[in-house]
Amino acid sequence: MKLPRRHVLALGTGAAIAATGTAQPAAAAQYRRAERYRWRNVEIVGGGFVTGIIHHPKQRGLVYARTDIGGAARLDPRTRRWVQLLSWVGFRDWSLTGVESLAVDPHDPTRLYLAVGTYTNEWSPINGAILRSTDQGRTFRRTDLPFKLGGNEPGRSMGERLAVDPCDGRILYFGTRNQGLWRSTDRGETWARVESFPTTGTAGIGLGFVIFDPRGCRRDRATRTIYVGSTDPANPLWRSADAGRTWSAVAGQPTGLMPHHGDLAPDGHLYMTYGDLPGPYEMYNGAVHKLDTATGVWTDITPLRPNTGGEAGFGYAGLATDSRRPGTVMVSTMSRWGPVDDVFRSVDGGATWHSIGSKIVLDTSGAPYLNFHEPKPKLGWMIGDISIDPFDSDKVMYVTGATIFGTDDVTNAERGRSTHWSVRAQGLEETAVLDLISPPWGPPLISALGDIGVYRHDRLDVVPPDGQAANPVSGSSPSLDYAAKVEGFVVRVAYGGSLQRAAFSTDSGVSWQPFAGEPGGSSQPGKIVVSTDARTIVWVPGDVLPHYSRDRGVTWTPVAGLPHQVAVAADRVSPSLFYAFDPATGTAYRSLDGGVNFLPTATGLPTGSGKLETVLDRAGHCWLATGAGGLHRSVDQGLSYHRLTTIEEAQTVGFGKAARGRSEMAVYSSGRVGGVDGIFRSDDSGGSWVRINDDRHQYASTNEAITGDPRVYGRVYLSTNGLGIPYGEPQ
Repeated sequence: MKLPRRHVLALGTGAAIAATGTAQPAAAAQYRRAERYRWRNVEIVGGGFVTGIIHHPKQRGLVYARTDIGGAARLDPRTRRWVQLLSWVGFRDWSLTGVESLAVDPHDPTRLYLAVGTYTNEWSPINGAILRSTDQGRTFRRTDLPFKLGGNEPGRSMGERLAVDPCDGRILYFGTRNQGLWRSTDRGETWARVESFPTTGTAGIGLGFVIFDPRGCRRDRATRTIYVGSTDPANPLWRSADAGRTWSAVAGQPTGLMPHHGDLAPDGHLYMTYGDLPGPYEMYNGAVHKLDTATGVWTDITPLRPNTGGEAGFGYAGLATDSRRPGTVMVSTMSRWGPVDDVFRSVDGGATWHSIGSKIVLDTSGAPYLNFHEPKPKLGWMIGDISIDPFDSDKVMYVTGATIFGTDDVTNAERGRSTHWSVRAQGLEETAVLDLISPPWGPPLISALGDIGVYRHDRLDVVPPDGQAANPVSGSSPSLDYAAKVEGFVVRVAYGGSLQRAAFSTDSGVSWQPFAGEPGGSSQPGKIVVSTDARTIVWVPGDVLPHYSRDRGVTWTPVAGLPHQVAVAADRVSPSLFYAFDPATGTAYRSLDGGVNFLPTATGLPTGSGKLETVLDRAGHCWLATGAGGLHRSVDQGLSYHRLTTIEEAQTVGFGKAARGRSEMAVYSSGRVGGVDGIFRSDDSGGSWVRINDDRHQYASTNEAITGDPRVYGRVYLSTNGLGIPYGEPQ
């Protein structure tokens, strides 16, 4: 199957627009051209699964990292901060921020290739793509593939599936999850399936890596020897000796496990890590083997046997060899949840190993949340990849499910000394942001994140020094709210154990107190809101009826008049007034007695989704964002809602300080105006809009939450699904 060429225009730094895209229909709504904004990220550092890392073999300091949902990044050697390369991805192409694989041209440091696509599921909106750059990721051209990729699916730290021929940079190979092996002969511009390749591997996981053997290389002639790792445990490794024309399973190889990584050392030894499952969450068995490609002899060099010493099973994933020191190899365990994952290092080809974890000195001050309020930080989990600096054998980086750790003295390990590691993820903001609040008092921002909890941001440019909220320490936290008239009062919910899913703070998130009770029968966190006077808390778990509490979470009583799953908001001025919206039926509700009873008001509103937000300085004003159904406003205490014709779609709505000379707060939305997706601000209650982002700063999924700053006009905070918390300010 030959994939046709698709041309793409690269506009500005990092932006990409398909020249073959269809024209947008004319729209009644219009907006003023983008106002000049400066966009940065609130500092958290890391926060998600970094699935791969590569040092370029020819240019010192050139390092790339890929993530499962948070794009790809290049390390700036001057600042030692990562530069996000996919902030330009737009709302409708959000799937492209999941990076299945990355590849560099070994002889051309300017070239970078990314295989992008987050899910292979039917509901994923678009097929995957190959992004090609000739300026180290500052701009890209895009070739769409006829199938989907799985950057956030099992086996996502395998790799690299995408590889450039070191003898002829025009040739690339790509091992897919379900469609076998593909090849390009024009630097990734067009692709065709390698029909002679005999397997597709395990369904949904596929082919995990491609490795070229550059020995005997003749420039501009295809490399003759190529290895491909297959997740078929019966035949895990395949080889071609004729530049990809024919393939055969490598003789004598170990079977029964899936290969995770492969690395060909300069001395001709091919090292491989294995697990019984693709990871990253589960592996119960694994091994490390090496092949002497000259003799065909395989050797089992597993550092630590799974299922020994009374601990649970685990596998092996990360792998790196040292191009300057033959025989030096590093590997990592995966899914060794107890006692903890480890990194092992050998300088004699795997005959003996040193445990990095046994004498590690780990500095997490660069991202204090990594301590999780425990006395000692963990070396890491989901250690899917390792990279040794090809210019300095002392420098190593490894990736985890939350960050990147690096060292400058790894050779201490073979001397029996401690190695010193620190957080090296600065600039790489990979949190999935679920909710944001910017109260009129206290810190400028409090955030609720997937996996790593809730954060108080006293400064936007400094990592929260106390890490995530404690008492309890929580995982994913989908909802926050504040009592506008009671300084310091904040509530939060999270996934967690019994009676540890929700808490309140009276000091703006400095300290927290868990609720003493919970709605009976509930197991989900859902959403939570609090009245403006902090007397009433309404919790909508989603799996039981909404409940309210008047004693700060000690007892809970079912709310009357609401279905299970509704959006709820408290009026920021009137403590007795609450609003609700049922996206299943398009029905609005309100309560006039402090959340005890609700009655339906407006009907016939759009169905499918809905987010309610209220205004700090206007009693009875409530706004409803319904996605493709647009933005609706009520000014009569929720009795009626009127659609704003000035904006076509509204994924979110939030409010910030009013513009000078204006009486009503600025309105912000991630939406669509004039046929263009963007981040918009209105200074006249939705009468007109100005786009405040640009094509370089689109941030893919911005549909969870948005809020302006009530104390700084023009400042807006965005939620993203993997690109952290961007915030913009007028320049």
